[in-house]
Amino acid sequence: MHGERKVRGGKLVVVDATVSAGRLIDVVLSGDFFLEPDEALGWLTAALEGQSADASLDELTASLDDAALEADLVGFGTRDVALAVLRALGRATTWDDLELEIVRTGPLEPAMQMALDEVIARQVAEGRRAPNLRFWDWASSAVVIGSYQSLANEVDAAAAERHGIEVVRRISGGGAMFIEPGNTITYSLAVPDTLVAGMTFQESYAFLDEWVLRGLRTVGIEAAYSGLNDIASPVGKIAGAAQKRVPGGVLHHVTMAYDIDADKMLEVLRIGREKMSDKGTRSASKRVDPIRSQTGLTREKVIEALLSEFEESFAATYVGLDQATIDEAAALVATKHGTREWRSRVP
Repeated sequence: MHGERKVRGGKLVVVDATVSAGRLIDVVLSGDFFLEPDEALGWLTAALEGQSADASLDELTASLDDAALEADLVGFGTRDVALAVLRALGRATTWDDLELEIVRTGPLEPAMQMALDEVIARQVAEGRRAPNLRFWDWASSAVVIGSYQSLANEVDAAAAERHGIEVVRRISGGGAMFIEPGNTITYSLAVPDTLVAGMTFQESYAFLDEWVLRGLRTVGIEAAYSGLNDIASPVGKIAGAAQKRVPGGVLHHVTMAYDIDADKMLEVLRIGREKMSDKGTRSASKRVDPIRSQTGLTREKVIEALLSEFEESFAATYVGLDQATIDEAAALVATKHGTREWRSRVP
């Protein structure tokens, strides 16, 4: 079995091994890394010989840590070696291991968007659907609050009603999203959890959005991750990401500000000074610098560029939404995402 791990900003680590009677044997560790003393290669290899094929990432890393006490590892770490082992065993994957799809749905109401995210993530985790990307088309305006946010603290209900804005709650954490059709760009990734095996939450956020940063560069935006889950350009924040882990899978979604009506947003969202204080500004409208002002492109052209980047990077194919999935999501709207109980789960 063969597994590779390219360290971000570092070197390539390769592990080849055979599994016999549930144990690793004939382990070969290689790569373009630097390692001193020369004997340390043997120490690390010996630490892997005889390990259970079911050993966890932490167990493998601990064994390698003990072997590397007197070694200098440059351009990689023991955790990277352990992750290469998991990839060799098929317990961790790379983008190249996946056959990815791009799901097209057409405009959907807010509660249906929430339900569809949950259903698709569960389908991918259970192996019923290929890993996929979905760009959202909004049929109406919405405020989407995080799973753990207080409804009363985040949303001015009277203002939302006055502007005809529906309030829904998603299954992931994070902050509130202010949505108007045509003014935001939202997408979801549903992937198996093996794709982010061994990564911290913060690492997984940046990893899953590497492709979109490349796509933004093609339209003239030099974007990068800022903090845990914000994407920013040199002139301001342009997007926020959120994740939900389900058994066997990861739901990762991002909302980008294309052309936000900041005054209306501030009427509807109760964004206080305390929340803004760690962002270095007292105004939410100054934080969000829409993509439109930085590119001069239509929303459709920006989405087209991002889709092209994803399609070319991962050889993804386009698919429609099957009726069984639509029915499953509609049932979830009726029992969860369209109910007052779910929306008010944190009053």
